[in-house]
Amino acid sequence: MNSLYPIKFKPIFHEKIWGGNRMRTILNKDYGDLPNCGESWEISGVEGNISVVSNGFLAGNDLNEIIEIYMGDLVGDKIYEKFGQEFPLLIKFIDAQDDLSIQVHPDDKLSKERHNAYGKTEMWYVAGAEDGALINSGFNQPVDREQYLKAFNAGKITDLLHYDEAEVGDVFFIPAGRVHAIGKGCLVAEIQQTSDVTYRIFDYNRKDDKGNERELHTELALDAIDFSYSSEYKAKYQTELNQAVEIVSCPYFTTNIVEFDRELEKDYNDIDSFVIYMTMEGSFEIVSESGSETVEMGETVLIPASLEGIQLKPKSGKVKLLEVYIK
Repeated sequence: MNSLYPIKFKPIFHEKIWGGNRMRTILNKDYGDLPNCGESWEISGVEGNISVVSNGFLAGNDLNEIIEIYMGDLVGDKIYEKFGQEFPLLIKFIDAQDDLSIQVHPDDKLSKERHNAYGKTEMWYVAGAEDGALINSGFNQPVDREQYLKAFNAGKITDLLHYDEAEVGDVFFIPAGRVHAIGKGCLVAEIQQTSDVTYRIFDYNRKDDKGNERELHTELALDAIDFSYSSEYKAKYQTELNQAVEIVSCPYFTTNIVEFDRELEKDYNDIDSFVIYMTMEGSFEIVSESGSETVEMGETVLIPASLEGIQLKPKSGKVKLLEVYIK
């Protein structure tokens, strides 16, 4: 069997009523003639949206097929034992040229009971932000179920929500149960559990081209919401040149930010997991026992678990990437 190598996939583009054109203008992606490209699914094992390999001898094979063949060599033994052929993460870029709906995701327990699916814990890294762009994460005050319903029924749910002005480099961790929304003018990288279960709370009374408002999931959302309050929802971190800095760690994924301007040696011998790179700035070359692969700004690449030692060589002045794996 041929040796594994850094694997790229064909992005899966999704038109959204709130989407824009920054997948092309900032991330250099060709999404064809879609009028409003809202999402690029970079690596997906979601049924009906399975990623297909775009490089190397595996080109044309989908993600499920290569997991079936390579098993733990691709994803890591412990991950294969738990998830089998289902890839555990969904990796996206999201371009919001209008406000996304206010929503919440159920946790594993509730999602299993209702949908026979995993819950959705996720994180956002802000890759682009227009002046005044906002991110909603959580409540701006202690709230209980009764107060929430009162505000909801009065059409004032946004009065209870916490908003941060988005800036490039901001990180938001969104555990299942936290009310959240991406605001107009934000371009974000999203890392999440493999789940497409979303409860829409409020959609600003918008109507589609047929005059219909989008469905809300009021009762379903009520049981899923975590009403706890925090004074700070934005993650705090400080980058360190030529070092990996952890920005989010949870049972579902760990994400580091890596800025480098010289060759880095990466040793993944101890983690028993695939690794994903999402390139936020610059371009670089991955050198491994199987050869080399160039990765450009806006590209995503999967490092199989069997590639335990690799080198990252910058091809531009400085490179910034997100490094994602499962502990």
